[in-house]
Amino acid sequence: MKPDLLGKTLLAMCGACALSACETPSDRIATREDHLAAAGFAFKPADTPSLQAMLNRLPQHQFLRRVHDGKTFYVYADETVCGCLYVGDEFAFYRYRQSRQQDAYQRTSQLGALNYQDNTWSWGPWMPGWNGWNPAWGNWDPGMMGPVGW
Repeated sequence: MKPDLLGKTLLAMCGACALSACETPSDRIATREDHLAAAGFAFKPADTPSLQAMLNRLPQHQFLRRVHDGKTFYVYADETVCGCLYVGDEFAFYRYRQSRQQDAYQRTSQLGALNYQDNTWSWGPWMPGWNGWNPAWGNWDPGMMGPVGW
């Protein structure tokens, strides 16, 4: 492949990757709201001028905790994307947090989840003594345990 064609190809590939990774703030908010609904939060539209005025007074895109008649509720106001208020109890908030933690775990576990299989690759120059070393041990040397061991 010619160098100028290779450069153009790489540039096009980078551009496509960059565009696919773009996510607007509205997209992120909408995704969060999908998770809220899935966790059991109720959707309450601000469909009158008085409700819209009340919604506008709340901090936007943040969870607020509210205790009413001894029960704890969580509200999430969004005047920009849906013009609504999400209301959930403690269990809905717990499920939401669990789903977000699970999503974060899946994203981070995918970072190191590649299993490299290549019989022609030699690990020897990279890790001398590979055969007797377990990466989980770090610098631990079983010979330093002494005659008693564990």
